[in-house]
Amino acid sequence: MDAASLRIYEARIGVQRMDTSAKEHRTVSRVVGILEAVAARGPMRVHEISAELDAPNTSVFGLVKGLVATGYLSEEPDGYRLGPALGALLLPARPDLESAAAPVISELRDTFAETVMVGVAVGDSLIYLASAESPQRIRYAAPLQMRRPLYPPSAGKVLLAQRSEKRRERYLASLELTDEQRAAATEELRTVRERGVAFNRGETLPDVSAAARPIRSAGDVVGALAVAGPTPRIEPRLEEIAHALVDATAEVARRLGRDRPR
Repeated sequence: MDAASLRIYEARIGVQRMDTSAKEHRTVSRVVGILEAVAARGPMRVHEISAELDAPNTSVFGLVKGLVATGYLSEEPDGYRLGPALGALLLPARPDLESAAAPVISELRDTFAETVMVGVAVGDSLIYLASAESPQRIRYAAPLQMRRPLYPPSAGKVLLAQRSEKRRERYLASLELTDEQRAAATEELRTVRERGVAFNRGETLPDVSAAARPIRSAGDVVGALAVAGPTPRIEPRLEEIAHALVDATAEVARRLGRDRPR
């Protein structure tokens, strides 16, 4: 049967072929347009993006907030900028923090015999980029390259605490917390911001506790370093671990500064 006869036969029996040709999709085009506009012009506000795309503010606002939540845009005082999630698409950009942290997390793992992780905020999520697992038989194994909530993991807390009060409160409002729990979380994040250290005492998993500190580079928080393990074993050492993380995060920052192109 030739191609023409096949099409006639398919029409008779009701076969519908899927159109596989590439076509423009308005939502996809707008999302790409937002990213391209911000990449080209730097920080932009919603009305500026809307004018650039010739699209309604209401439509653009929803897309922009979705891109912030997934980490492809970040909300700053001067407007919206490209977010850290783009690093997942640009492979050469990702090993920077991982490679700078690699010897440090190995040394911490050897010191405390517990699992050490380096994580980053991607939108409203925490992602662990790398870890050095405890050599002990019973240990915490950190899931890598998977989105986790910023609260209550210790690494997520220190990253969330660095955000503006408005953004912190908006994130907490998205969680299923009672008024009492939300008030306690708000106060805890204020303390974390002041002290520069966060603890997780069995809040994510009942038998796991952790301590974390932020990693700063060129004045910005670029990630977090955390040590986690079984609560009965690690809880008495959390303050000791928090103190060790001061030097560890400083070393990662030093290595980042040294390896950054000038």
